[in-house]
Amino acid sequence: MSQVLPTSQDSERPAGFVNTFKTDVADRMRTFKSGFRLGELSGSLGDLGTLLPIMLSLSLTGQVDLTASLIFGGLWNILTGLSFRMPMCVQPMKSIAAIALTNHMSMGSVMSAGMGVSAVVMLLGLTRTIHIVQKYTPMSVIRGIQLGTAISFGGKAADLVKQAKSFWGENWTWNNNYEWACFSLIVVFLFYYRSKRIPTAMILFSIGLIIAFIKLYTDPPVDAVYPKIGVYSVSVTVPTWEEFKHGFLSASLGQIPLTSLNSVIALAALAKDLFPERPAGTPAIAISVGMMNLVGCFFGSIPFCHGSGGLAAQYRFGARTEVSIIILGLLKIFFGVFFGSSLSGLIASYPSAILGVMLFVSGIELGAVARTVNDGVYDDKKRHANFIIMITTAAMLVGFKNDGIGFLGGLVAAVCFYLGSKYMGDMDDVTEAMTEEQGHEPSDDIRKDSRPVEQQQQ
Repeated sequence: MSQVLPTSQDSERPAGFVNTFKTDVADRMRTFKSGFRLGELSGSLGDLGTLLPIMLSLSLTGQVDLTASLIFGGLWNILTGLSFRMPMCVQPMKSIAAIALTNHMSMGSVMSAGMGVSAVVMLLGLTRTIHIVQKYTPMSVIRGIQLGTAISFGGKAADLVKQAKSFWGENWTWNNNYEWACFSLIVVFLFYYRSKRIPTAMILFSIGLIIAFIKLYTDPPVDAVYPKIGVYSVSVTVPTWEEFKHGFLSASLGQIPLTSLNSVIALAALAKDLFPERPAGTPAIAISVGMMNLVGCFFGSIPFCHGSGGLAAQYRFGARTEVSIIILGLLKIFFGVFFGSSLSGLIASYPSAILGVMLFVSGIELGAVARTVNDGVYDDKKRHANFIIMITTAAMLVGFKNDGIGFLGGLVAAVCFYLGSKYMGDMDDVTEAMTEEQGHEPSDDIRKDSRPVEQQQQ
Protein backbone atom coordinates (compact mmCIF):
# COMPACT_ATOMS: atom_id res chain seq x y z
CA MET A 1 0.00 0.00 0.00
CA SER A 2 2.81 2.37 0.85
CA GLN A 3 4.20 1.81 -2.63
CA VAL A 4 0.95 2.96 -4.24
CA LEU A 5 -0.13 5.87 -2.06
CA PRO A 6 2.06 9.01 -2.01
CA THR A 7 4.04 9.53 1.15
CA SER A 8 3.60 12.62 3.27
CA GLN A 9 6.97 13.89 2.03
CA ASP A 10 5.93 13.55 -1.62
CA SER A 11 2.60 15.23 -1.05
CA GLU A 12 4.30 18.21 0.58
CA ARG A 13 6.61 18.94 -2.34
CA PRO A 14 4.05 20.58 -4.65
CA ALA A 15 2.62 22.58 -1.78
CA GLY A 16 6.11 23.69 -0.80
CA PHE A 17 6.88 24.76 -4.34
CA VAL A 18 3.62 26.65 -4.62
CA ASN A 19 4.19 28.40 -1.31
CA THR A 20 7.73 29.37 -2.33
CA PHE A 21 6.46 30.68 -5.66
CA LYS A 22 3.71 32.69 -3.98
CA THR A 23 6.15 34.11 -1.45
CA ASP A 24 8.56 35.12 -4.21
CA VAL A 25 5.83 36.79 -6.25
CA ALA A 26 4.53 38.63 -3.19
CA ASP A 27 8.04 39.79 -2.32
CA ARG A 28 8.65 41.04 -5.84
CA MET A 29 5.33 42.90 -5.87
CA ARG A 30 6.26 44.65 -2.62
CA THR A 31 9.62 45.60 -4.12
CA PHE A 32 8.00 46.98 -7.26
CA LYS A 33 5.48 48.94 -5.23
CA SER A 34 8.11 50.50 -2.97
CA GLY A 35 10.57 51.01 -5.83
CA PHE A 36 8.53 53.49 -7.86
CA ARG A 37 10.07 56.67 -6.50
CA LEU A 38 12.33 59.44 -7.77
CA GLY A 39 15.40 58.03 -6.04
CA GLU A 40 15.22 54.81 -8.05
CA LEU A 41 14.75 56.67 -11.34
CA SER A 42 17.65 58.95 -10.48
CA GLY A 43 19.85 55.98 -9.60
CA SER A 44 19.17 54.37 -12.96
CA LEU A 45 20.85 57.36 -14.66
CA GLY A 46 24.00 57.17 -12.53
CA ASP A 47 26.04 55.20 -15.08
CA LEU A 48 25.31 57.40 -18.12
CA GLY A 49 28.72 59.02 -17.76
CA THR A 50 30.23 55.74 -18.96
CA LEU A 51 27.54 54.65 -21.43
CA LEU A 52 26.78 57.75 -23.52
CA PRO A 53 30.30 58.83 -24.61
CA ILE A 54 31.37 55.32 -25.64
CA MET A 55 28.11 54.40 -27.36
CA LEU A 56 28.01 57.71 -29.24
CA SER A 57 31.64 57.50 -30.39
CA LEU A 58 31.24 53.98 -31.80
CA SER A 59 27.86 54.70 -33.40
CA LEU A 60 29.03 57.89 -35.14
CA THR A 61 31.89 55.96 -36.77
CA GLY A 62 29.55 53.15 -37.86
CA GLN A 63 31.26 50.55 -35.68
CA VAL A 64 28.07 49.70 -33.77
CA ASP A 65 24.37 50.25 -34.44
CA LEU A 66 22.82 52.81 -32.09
CA THR A 67 19.32 51.40 -32.48
CA ALA A 68 20.43 47.86 -31.63
CA SER A 69 22.55 49.13 -28.73
CA LEU A 70 19.58 50.92 -27.18
CA ILE A 71 17.12 48.06 -27.69
CA PHE A 72 19.38 45.26 -26.49
CA GLY A 73 20.86 47.40 -23.71
CA GLY A 74 17.33 47.98 -22.44
CA LEU A 75 16.46 44.30 -22.75
CA TRP A 76 19.53 43.29 -20.72
CA ASN A 77 18.66 45.91 -18.09
CA ILE A 78 15.24 44.34 -17.61
CA LEU A 79 16.40 40.71 -17.63
CA THR A 80 19.33 41.24 -15.25
CA GLY A 81 17.15 43.30 -12.93
CA LEU A 82 14.61 40.48 -12.74
CA SER A 83 17.32 37.84 -12.34
CA PHE A 84 19.59 39.45 -9.74
CA ARG A 85 16.98 41.63 -8.01
CA MET A 86 19.37 44.56 -7.63
CA PRO A 87 20.35 47.56 -9.80
CA MET A 88 22.86 45.50 -11.79
CA CYS A 89 24.43 47.86 -14.33
CA VAL A 90 24.80 47.17 -18.05
CA GLN A 91 27.71 49.10 -19.54
CA PRO A 92 29.97 48.92 -22.62
CA MET A 93 33.16 46.91 -22.71
CA LYS A 94 35.59 49.81 -22.39
CA SER A 95 38.78 48.10 -23.55
CA ILE A 96 37.16 46.86 -26.76
CA ALA A 97 35.71 50.32 -27.39
CA ALA A 98 39.09 52.01 -26.95
CA ILE A 99 40.91 49.57 -29.27
CA ALA A 100 38.11 49.74 -31.85
CA LEU A 101 38.25 53.54 -32.01
CA THR A 102 42.05 53.61 -32.12
CA ASN A 103 42.44 50.95 -34.81
CA HIS A 104 39.30 51.89 -36.82
CA MET A 105 37.94 48.36 -36.63
CA SER A 106 34.93 47.35 -38.72
CA MET A 107 31.55 46.58 -37.17
CA GLY A 108 32.11 42.86 -37.77
CA SER A 109 35.44 42.96 -35.93
CA VAL A 110 33.91 44.83 -32.97
CA MET A 111 31.07 42.31 -32.79
CA SER A 112 33.57 39.43 -32.99
CA ALA A 113 35.59 40.91 -30.15
CA GLY A 114 32.49 41.10 -27.94
CA MET A 115 31.43 37.56 -28.77
CA GLY A 116 34.94 36.20 -28.20
CA VAL A 117 35.17 37.70 -24.71
CA SER A 118 31.67 36.54 -23.83
CA ALA A 119 32.34 32.97 -24.97
CA VAL A 120 35.41 32.72 -22.72
CA VAL A 121 33.74 34.35 -19.69
CA MET A 122 30.60 32.27 -20.12
CA LEU A 123 32.71 29.10 -20.27
CA LEU A 124 34.36 30.14 -16.99
CA GLY A 125 30.91 30.57 -15.48
CA LEU A 126 29.43 27.32 -16.76
CA THR A 127 32.42 25.27 -15.59
CA ARG A 128 32.52 27.29 -12.32
CA THR A 129 36.19 28.01 -12.97
CA ILE A 130 35.48 31.66 -12.26
CA HIS A 131 34.37 30.59 -8.78
CA ILE A 132 37.76 28.99 -8.19
CA VAL A 133 39.51 32.19 -9.28
CA GLN A 134 37.35 34.16 -6.84
CA LYS A 135 37.95 31.71 -4.00
CA TYR A 136 41.73 31.96 -4.20
CA THR A 137 41.95 35.69 -4.94
CA PRO A 138 42.78 37.65 -1.76
CA MET A 139 40.27 40.31 -0.79
CA SER A 140 43.08 42.87 -0.74
CA VAL A 141 43.66 42.23 -4.47
CA ILE A 142 39.94 42.60 -5.21
CA ARG A 143 39.82 45.88 -3.29
CA GLY A 144 42.91 46.99 -5.20
CA ILE A 145 41.15 46.33 -8.51
CA GLN A 146 38.20 48.39 -7.32
CA LEU A 147 40.45 51.22 -6.14
CA GLY A 148 42.44 51.19 -9.36
CA THR A 149 39.27 51.24 -11.45
CA ALA A 150 38.01 54.17 -9.38
CA ILE A 151 41.19 56.14 -10.06
CA SER A 152 40.92 55.29 -13.77
CA PHE A 153 37.35 56.58 -13.75
CA GLY A 154 38.64 59.81 -12.25
CA GLY A 155 41.12 60.22 -15.10
CA LYS A 156 38.48 59.52 -17.75
CA ALA A 157 36.11 61.94 -16.03
CA ALA A 158 38.80 64.63 -16.16
CA ASP A 159 39.23 63.99 -19.89
CA LEU A 160 35.49 64.51 -20.41
CA VAL A 161 35.48 67.73 -18.41
CA LYS A 162 38.53 69.05 -20.29
CA GLN A 163 36.55 68.72 -23.53
CA ALA A 164 34.52 71.65 -22.21
CA LYS A 165 35.74 75.21 -22.56
CA SER A 166 37.60 76.85 -19.71
CA PHE A 167 36.20 79.40 -17.29
CA TRP A 168 34.80 82.60 -18.72
CA GLY A 169 37.20 83.76 -21.41
CA GLU A 170 37.80 84.13 -25.11
CA ASN A 171 36.81 80.57 -26.12
CA TRP A 172 34.03 80.23 -23.57
CA THR A 173 30.75 78.58 -24.69
CA TRP A 174 27.54 78.68 -22.70
CA ASN A 175 26.55 75.05 -23.18
CA ASN A 176 29.70 73.17 -22.17
CA ASN A 177 32.14 74.80 -19.75
CA TYR A 178 33.88 74.41 -16.42
CA GLU A 179 31.12 76.36 -14.71
CA TRP A 180 28.65 73.57 -15.47
CA ALA A 181 31.14 71.04 -14.10
CA CYS A 182 31.54 73.00 -10.84
CA PHE A 183 27.79 73.41 -10.52
CA SER A 184 27.24 69.67 -11.03
CA LEU A 185 29.91 68.79 -8.48
CA ILE A 186 28.36 71.12 -5.90
CA VAL A 187 24.91 69.61 -6.45
CA VAL A 188 26.25 66.07 -6.03
CA PHE A 189 28.23 66.72 -2.84
CA LEU A 190 25.61 69.01 -1.32
CA PHE A 191 23.04 66.20 -1.44
CA TYR A 192 25.52 63.29 -1.27
CA TYR A 193 23.77 61.59 1.65
CA ARG A 194 20.27 62.50 0.47
CA SER A 195 20.27 60.51 -2.76
CA LYS A 196 17.09 58.63 -1.83
CA ARG A 197 15.15 61.88 -1.44
CA ILE A 198 16.98 64.29 -3.76
CA PRO A 199 17.36 62.74 -7.25
CA THR A 200 20.65 64.43 -8.12
CA ALA A 201 21.40 62.25 -11.16
CA MET A 202 17.98 62.96 -12.64
CA ILE A 203 18.39 66.69 -11.96
CA LEU A 204 21.79 66.80 -13.67
CA PHE A 205 20.65 64.61 -16.56
CA SER A 206 17.58 66.80 -17.13
CA ILE A 207 19.68 69.97 -17.13
CA GLY A 208 22.10 68.43 -19.61
CA LEU A 209 19.24 67.26 -21.83
CA ILE A 210 17.72 70.76 -21.92
CA ILE A 211 21.12 72.21 -22.80
CA ALA A 212 21.54 69.61 -25.59
CA PHE A 213 18.11 70.44 -27.07
CA ILE A 214 18.80 74.17 -27.06
CA LYS A 215 22.27 73.68 -28.56
CA LEU A 216 21.05 71.32 -31.30
CA TYR A 217 18.18 73.54 -32.45
CA THR A 218 19.79 76.97 -32.06
CA ASP A 219 23.41 76.36 -33.05
CA PRO A 220 23.53 73.02 -34.89
CA PRO A 221 26.66 71.65 -36.56
CA VAL A 222 26.81 71.38 -40.33
CA ASP A 223 25.88 67.68 -40.42
CA ALA A 224 23.38 67.84 -37.56
CA VAL A 225 21.04 64.85 -37.05
CA TYR A 226 17.70 65.69 -35.44
CA PRO A 227 15.51 63.29 -33.46
CA LYS A 228 12.86 61.84 -35.76
CA ILE A 229 10.04 59.61 -34.57
CA GLY A 230 9.36 56.40 -36.46
CA VAL A 231 9.77 52.65 -36.10
CA TYR A 232 13.41 51.59 -36.23
CA SER A 233 14.51 48.00 -36.71
CA VAL A 234 17.76 46.06 -36.46
CA SER A 235 19.43 43.68 -38.88
CA VAL A 236 21.63 40.64 -38.42
CA THR A 237 25.40 41.16 -38.51
CA VAL A 238 27.46 38.05 -39.34
CA PRO A 239 31.22 38.63 -39.05
CA THR A 240 33.57 36.98 -41.53
CA TRP A 241 36.31 34.64 -40.37
CA GLU A 242 38.93 37.36 -40.93
CA GLU A 243 36.90 39.84 -38.90
CA PHE A 244 36.50 37.32 -36.09
CA LYS A 245 40.22 36.56 -36.02
CA HIS A 246 41.14 40.25 -36.12
CA GLY A 247 38.60 41.19 -33.44
CA PHE A 248 39.60 38.39 -31.07
CA LEU A 249 43.36 38.88 -31.35
CA SER A 250 43.24 42.69 -31.33
CA ALA A 251 40.56 43.45 -28.74
CA SER A 252 39.22 40.33 -27.00
CA LEU A 253 42.47 39.28 -25.33
CA GLY A 254 42.81 42.61 -23.54
CA GLN A 255 39.17 42.68 -22.46
CA ILE A 256 39.03 39.15 -20.97
CA PRO A 257 40.97 40.02 -17.77
CA LEU A 258 39.03 43.29 -17.38
CA THR A 259 35.67 41.53 -17.70
CA SER A 260 36.61 38.54 -15.54
CA LEU A 261 38.08 40.60 -12.70
CA ASN A 262 36.14 43.86 -12.62
CA SER A 263 32.85 42.87 -14.25
CA VAL A 264 32.52 39.53 -12.47
CA ILE A 265 34.74 39.00 -9.40
CA ALA A 266 34.96 42.60 -8.14
CA LEU A 267 31.29 43.14 -8.97
CA ALA A 268 30.27 40.07 -6.95
CA ALA A 269 32.26 41.38 -3.97
CA LEU A 270 30.64 44.83 -4.23
CA ALA A 271 27.16 43.34 -4.60
CA LYS A 272 27.75 41.33 -1.44
CA ASP A 273 28.77 44.53 0.38
CA LEU A 274 25.82 46.60 -0.81
CA PHE A 275 23.15 43.88 -0.92
CA PRO A 276 24.16 41.17 1.58
CA GLU A 277 20.63 39.78 1.57
CA ARG A 278 20.78 39.18 -2.22
CA PRO A 279 24.40 38.33 -3.13
CA ALA A 280 25.14 37.66 -6.80
CA GLY A 281 27.28 34.59 -7.52
CA THR A 282 30.24 34.89 -9.86
CA PRO A 283 29.12 32.00 -12.14
CA ALA A 284 25.71 33.63 -12.62
CA ILE A 285 27.28 37.00 -13.46
CA ALA A 286 29.72 35.38 -15.90
CA ILE A 287 26.91 33.52 -17.68
CA SER A 288 24.89 36.74 -17.85
CA VAL A 289 27.78 38.55 -19.57
CA GLY A 290 28.12 35.70 -22.04
CA MET A 291 24.46 35.57 -22.99
CA MET A 292 24.22 39.34 -23.50
CA ASN A 293 26.80 39.48 -26.27
CA LEU A 294 26.39 36.09 -27.87
CA VAL A 295 22.90 37.33 -28.75
CA GLY A 296 23.14 41.12 -29.04
CA CYS A 297 26.35 41.33 -31.06
CA PHE A 298 24.72 39.43 -33.94
CA PHE A 299 22.48 42.47 -34.41
CA GLY A 300 25.16 45.16 -34.22
CA SER A 301 24.74 46.01 -30.53
CA ILE A 302 27.71 47.42 -28.66
CA PRO A 303 29.44 44.71 -26.56
CA PHE A 304 28.00 44.95 -23.04
CA CYS A 305 29.15 43.73 -19.64
CA HIS A 306 28.42 44.42 -16.00
CA GLY A 307 30.77 46.41 -13.81
CA SER A 308 31.48 47.29 -10.19
CA GLY A 309 31.82 50.98 -11.09
CA GLY A 310 28.38 51.11 -12.66
CA LEU A 311 26.74 49.40 -9.69
CA ALA A 312 28.49 51.82 -7.32
CA ALA A 313 27.32 54.81 -9.38
CA GLN A 314 23.70 53.70 -9.52
CA TYR A 315 23.70 52.93 -5.81
CA ARG A 316 25.17 56.33 -4.95
CA PHE A 317 22.54 58.18 -6.98
CA GLY A 318 19.65 56.38 -5.26
CA ALA A 319 19.10 52.95 -6.84
CA ARG A 320 18.30 50.30 -4.23
CA THR A 321 16.10 47.80 -6.10
CA GLU A 322 15.75 46.25 -9.53
CA VAL A 323 12.93 48.70 -10.31
CA SER A 324 15.48 51.38 -11.24
CA ILE A 325 17.10 49.49 -14.10
CA ILE A 326 13.82 47.96 -15.25
CA ILE A 327 12.52 51.51 -15.75
CA LEU A 328 15.80 52.42 -17.49
CA GLY A 329 15.50 49.36 -19.72
CA LEU A 330 11.96 50.24 -20.77
CA LEU A 331 13.08 53.78 -21.62
CA LYS A 332 16.01 52.50 -23.69
CA ILE A 333 13.76 50.15 -25.65
CA PHE A 334 11.20 52.91 -26.22
CA PHE A 335 13.77 55.38 -27.56
CA GLY A 336 15.54 52.65 -29.53
CA VAL A 337 12.38 51.49 -31.29
CA PHE A 338 10.78 54.90 -31.95
CA PHE A 339 13.82 57.20 -32.33
CA GLY A 340 16.76 54.88 -32.94
CA SER A 341 19.85 56.30 -34.63
CA SER A 342 18.23 59.73 -35.01
CA LEU A 343 19.19 60.40 -31.37
CA SER A 344 22.89 60.61 -32.26
CA GLY A 345 22.72 64.37 -32.83
CA LEU A 346 21.09 65.00 -29.46
CA ILE A 347 23.60 62.77 -27.65
CA ALA A 348 26.49 64.54 -29.41
CA SER A 349 25.19 67.89 -28.11
CA TYR A 350 25.06 66.69 -24.51
CA PRO A 351 27.54 68.65 -22.33
CA SER A 352 30.58 66.53 -21.55
CA ALA A 353 31.18 68.62 -18.39
CA ILE A 354 28.09 67.11 -16.74
CA LEU A 355 28.83 63.58 -17.98
CA GLY A 356 32.36 63.88 -16.59
CA VAL A 357 31.11 64.78 -13.12
CA MET A 358 28.69 61.83 -13.10
CA LEU A 359 31.53 59.49 -14.08
CA PHE A 360 33.77 61.05 -11.42
CA VAL A 361 31.20 60.43 -8.69
CA SER A 362 30.83 56.80 -9.73
CA GLY A 363 34.60 56.43 -9.34
CA ILE A 364 34.50 57.99 -5.87
CA GLU A 365 31.78 55.61 -4.72
CA LEU A 366 33.63 52.58 -6.07
CA GLY A 367 36.93 53.67 -4.52
CA ALA A 368 35.31 54.26 -1.15
CA VAL A 369 34.66 50.51 -0.86
CA ALA A 370 38.42 49.97 -0.56
CA ARG A 371 38.26 51.32 3.01
CA THR A 372 36.82 47.94 4.09
CA VAL A 373 39.94 46.03 3.06
CA ASN A 374 40.82 45.40 6.73
CA ASP A 375 37.35 44.88 8.15
CA GLY A 376 37.51 42.11 10.72
CA VAL A 377 41.34 42.03 10.65
CA TYR A 378 42.82 43.09 14.01
CA ASP A 379 46.44 41.99 13.58
CA ASP A 380 48.50 45.08 12.71
CA LYS A 381 50.97 43.19 10.55
CA LYS A 382 48.19 41.64 8.48
CA ARG A 383 46.45 45.01 8.15
CA HIS A 384 49.67 46.62 6.96
CA ALA A 385 50.27 43.83 4.41
CA ASN A 386 46.70 44.05 3.09
CA PHE A 387 47.05 47.77 2.56
CA ILE A 388 50.36 47.34 0.70
CA ILE A 389 48.86 44.64 -1.54
CA MET A 390 45.81 46.79 -2.31
CA ILE A 391 47.94 49.82 -3.23
CA THR A 392 50.25 47.67 -5.36
CA THR A 393 47.30 46.24 -7.29
CA ALA A 394 45.73 49.66 -7.83
CA ALA A 395 49.01 51.32 -8.84
CA MET A 396 49.89 48.67 -11.41
CA LEU A 397 46.36 48.68 -12.81
CA VAL A 398 46.43 52.46 -13.28
CA GLY A 399 50.05 52.63 -14.41
CA PHE A 400 49.77 49.93 -17.08
CA LYS A 401 46.07 50.63 -17.79
CA ASN A 402 45.37 46.90 -17.60
CA ASP A 403 43.34 45.01 -15.00
CA GLY A 404 45.21 41.78 -15.72
CA ILE A 405 48.61 43.31 -14.92
CA GLY A 406 47.22 44.88 -11.76
CA PHE A 407 45.75 41.53 -10.71
CA LEU A 408 49.01 39.66 -11.32
CA GLY A 409 51.05 42.34 -9.52
CA GLY A 410 48.81 42.23 -6.47
CA LEU A 411 48.74 38.45 -6.49
CA VAL A 412 52.55 38.24 -6.61
CA ALA A 413 52.76 40.70 -3.71
CA ALA A 414 50.25 38.65 -1.69
CA VAL A 415 52.15 35.41 -2.31
CA CYS A 416 55.45 37.05 -1.32
CA PHE A 417 53.94 38.36 1.90
CA TYR A 418 52.58 34.90 2.68
CA LEU A 419 55.87 33.11 1.99
CA GLY A 420 57.84 35.73 3.89
CA SER A 421 55.70 35.45 6.99
CA LYS A 422 55.67 31.65 6.89
CA TYR A 423 59.34 30.88 6.20
CA MET A 424 61.30 34.02 7.11
CA GLY A 425 59.97 34.84 10.56
CA ASP A 426 58.74 38.19 11.85
CA MET A 427 59.22 41.56 10.21
CA ASP A 428 62.30 43.68 10.91
CA ASP A 429 62.31 46.18 13.75
CA VAL A 430 61.61 49.27 11.62
CA THR A 431 58.51 47.90 9.86
CA GLU A 432 57.28 46.24 13.03
CA ALA A 433 57.56 49.53 14.91
CA MET A 434 55.53 51.26 12.20
CA THR A 435 52.69 48.76 12.48
CA GLU A 436 52.71 48.68 16.28
CA GLU A 437 52.35 52.42 16.89
CA GLN A 438 48.64 52.04 17.58
CA GLY A 439 48.97 48.83 19.60
CA HIS A 440 47.57 45.38 18.96
CA GLU A 441 44.11 45.97 20.34
CA PRO A 442 41.49 47.03 17.79
CA SER A 443 40.51 50.65 18.19
CA ASP A 444 36.98 52.03 18.24
CA ASP A 445 37.43 53.21 14.64
CA ILE A 446 38.32 49.68 13.55
CA ARG A 447 35.28 48.24 15.29
CA LYS A 448 33.13 50.94 13.73
CA ASP A 449 34.46 50.22 10.25
CA SER A 450 33.69 46.54 10.74
CA ARG A 451 29.99 47.23 10.41
CA PRO A 452 28.32 46.29 7.13
CA VAL A 453 28.76 48.87 4.35
CA GLU A 454 25.01 49.49 4.20
CA GLN A 455 24.99 50.62 7.84
CA GLN A 456 28.06 52.82 7.38
CA GLN A 457 26.50 54.67 4.44
CA GLN A 458 23.38 55.41 6.42
